[in-house]
Amino acid sequence: MEDISLHILDIAENSIRAGAKKIRIEITEDTKVDILTIAIIDDGKGMDIETLKKATSPFFSTKGKKIGLGLSLLAQSAKEAEGSFSIESKPDKGTKVFASFKLSHIDRKPLGNIGETIKTLIVANPEIRFIYKQSLNKKCLFLDTGKIGKKML
Repeated sequence: MEDISLHILDIAENSIRAGAKKIRIEITEDTKVDILTIAIIDDGKGMDIETLKKATSPFFSTKGKKIGLGLSLLAQSAKEAEGSFSIESKPDKGTKVFASFKLSHIDRKPLGNIGETIKTLIVANPEIRFIYKQSLNKKCLFLDTGKIGKKML
């Protein structure tokens, strides 16, 4: 994938296919410690231990395809930029995907058009509550689609 926003789109689409009704996307950039972190947290059906063990294999997919590159490509991108990757998941509890990248690393992919990614997710899935938080050196942008329009009623 060309940029991190496309990784986020892919993982969020996995969450949607897993029946998530709420998806939290957090992006944190801290130039002082030279780190970019991404978290995608959902309340979907989650994965059992066996599925979780296979989830980052490029030759495993729950979508009926022979390959599932999304998680493995994100893990590879994080490692290429001196970062880390992890997944936590429990059946009927949801899934948490975390990735970190050394912000200044030459191999770190650009963030990309994250605004367009978030807009696409929201417009295509109005029934899902998206919580989006983006921070740069502790300055924060926050959006919760579960709160949009509530005060107007």
